[in-house]
Amino acid sequence: MSDAFSGVGTQFRRWNTSTGQWDSIAEINSIEGPTMTRETIDVTSLDSTDGYREFITSFRDGGTVTLNMNFTRDGYETMKDDFEDEDLQNYEIVLPDDDNTSFEFQGLVTECPLSISADDKVGSTVAIKVSGSVTVNSGSGPSPG
Repeated sequence: MSDAFSGVGTQFRRWNTSTGQWDSIAEINSIEGPTMTRETIDVTSLDSTDGYREFITSFRDGGTVTLNMNFTRDGYETMKDDFEDEDLQNYEIVLPDDDNTSFEFQGLVTECPLSISADDKVGSTVAIKVSGSVTVNSGSGPSPG
């Protein structure tokens, strides 16, 4: 039996410091990321064996989270405000699995384009650069971090 599940019901939320609660951002069609990566440092030397390059670890990068969204004024204004803000914001992705797995992270909105076409809906593909690590939890926490 498979443990696979559909992404329908996934929530993307932003911490609201005024209310002390997570606010859901509506009308998101898809979420990509966080696209975590790890850098490596090549330490190959003349006495490396077997003809293979050798590496050690370096910095990790939390990556980017990309939100493909239908345009709603509230959602777009929230993301645009975060784009204009110099401070990190707290975000959370909550999956609709049995554990309500959540991914919490801090980030900066780096792209907030508007997409308008005669033959498609008005939308936006928002990019959020993750700062620091991504925390994986079972269930949403009462506060960020």
